[in-house]
Amino acid sequence: MTFQQISYVIALDNLKNFKKAADSCYISQPTLSMQVSKLEDEIGFKIFNRETKPLTPTLLGEKFILKARSIMREVNELKALVSQEMDSMQGEYNLGIIPTLAPYILPILLPAFSEKFPETRLKIEELQSEIIIHQLKHGLLDIGILATPLDERNLREIPVFYEPFLVYLNHNNHLLNKNLIAANDLEIDKILLLDEGHCFRNQTLNICNQDINNEKNQFNYRSGSIETIKALVNKGLGYTLVPELSVMEEKNTSENIKRFELPEPVREVSIVVHNGFSKELLIENMRKVILNAIPDSFQKNERFVRIKWR
Repeated sequence: MTFQQISYVIALDNLKNFKKAADSCYISQPTLSMQVSKLEDEIGFKIFNRETKPLTPTLLGEKFILKARSIMREVNELKALVSQEMDSMQGEYNLGIIPTLAPYILPILLPAFSEKFPETRLKIEELQSEIIIHQLKHGLLDIGILATPLDERNLREIPVFYEPFLVYLNHNNHLLNKNLIAANDLEIDKILLLDEGHCFRNQTLNICNQDINNEKNQFNYRSGSIETIKALVNKGLGYTLVPELSVMEEKNTSENIKRFELPEPVREVSIVVHNGFSKELLIENMRKVILNAIPDSFQKNERFVRIKWR
């Protein structure tokens, strides 16, 4: 038994005619007849007396239709409630954001968001990607902002923008002589990486196209902070890759930052929620504030499709 079959029964009772009921449901008459017959076979009795004109319900059919109307009314009320929830932003929401985004995006996101939406309170934690994914799945977080794709069946990803990777060098590094950097210019044993567990570390290794298990690679310096790694580079200890937002204040004046050849490597940054999260207006407005806050030079995903309950 399905809600669709119940809606067909109600349409038949309203219109007393198979063709009119099928037209009102935007299906063919044979399809409607087949679905009602399948339902009758499942419940074990006839809902309609097909010998009468106009069509009339049987005695058991009348009871079934009465209950069916009550069920559909409650379903419609539930849809209205959810629709109202989707268009509301009032309340407190738990947001998780990865550490390689938080220091750079929150200072430009939160002031604008708080000013525009004072009825919305955000409780924010810096967490690594795996923890955000786990907490979204188990209802401990409402929203995540992290690098995607994740390919998690129970989570919905809403891409917002694509952030370029840049090369951060010491002033004595020979790569500063190049206008643009190619991936094969990078030597993995000289790159400073974040600790295990940071998705940015894996993205760096992917760009360098290097095998982390290769015995010749020596990772002598690891840190949980991009700023710590930048400080190590400034002291002459190798070089690193950085997301562009982390050097926005210095990239136009510093000679230590180099761009990659086209096509530039980027990371996709998305808002991620559980499939059951219904606050569509909150997602939409958070996207808009982030898009307005990031540089115009970034590739932005302007397209947003709201989930609609039917």
